[in-house]
Amino acid sequence: MAGLDKRVYSYEEALAGLASGMTVLAGGFGLCGIPENLIAHIRTLGVRDLTVVSNNCGVDGFGLGVLLEDRQIRKMIASYVGENALFEQQLLSGELEVELTPQGTLAEKLRAGGAGIPAFFTATGVGTPVADGKEVREFDGRHYLMERAITGDFAIVKGWKADHFGNVVYRHTAQNFNPLVASAGRITVVEVEEIVAPGELDPAHIHTPAIFVDRVIQGRFEKRIEKRTLKA
Repeated sequence: MAGLDKRVYSYEEALAGLASGMTVLAGGFGLCGIPENLIAHIRTLGVRDLTVVSNNCGVDGFGLGVLLEDRQIRKMIASYVGENALFEQQLLSGELEVELTPQGTLAEKLRAGGAGIPAFFTATGVGTPVADGKEVREFDGRHYLMERAITGDFAIVKGWKADHFGNVVYRHTAQNFNPLVASAGRITVVEVEEIVAPGELDPAHIHTPAIFVDRVIQGRFEKRIEKRTLKA
């Protein structure tokens, strides 16, 4: 049973093998359910030229935004810019390569990658710049784009609870992109609020089975919310 224990006790162990030029998939939506400590350690490692896939790129000074500050991201694949002024600045200046992808399409790209499906067809984006350079086919009188699945060298994920084997439960809206990301990484690392003994998690409530997880670490987390902007 000891060989099935996926717990690690330092962020150095958790991210061992991460190198410049790799593709990193990051769970979370806005500031909800982001693997903030793993992101912070990527900054500490100083790896560069990363391709990062996530719903968005955090905010200035927090989440994936800290990797933008140190110019560690070469390409960002995301659904939207959000409230990150630095993301917008680097996008407009051409310093950062950005592939904006419809949110549902991004989710399905990750799900397909985790399921071993290389590509799929979707009607989303037909007739828009999203379709540029992509194969279009007609099914039952409607046009669809072919979209390629996404996988990554590392997947970094935020969970609520996990057991020693790497079975993971997410809490409420942290189920956003985290389960999809967890399945699509060659090496999947999950940081959680609590690690429990085998048998303590209800098998019917496990969101990510241990087969997808390589390393689990318990961390401490800062509860943040994004600012709401109102116009007078």
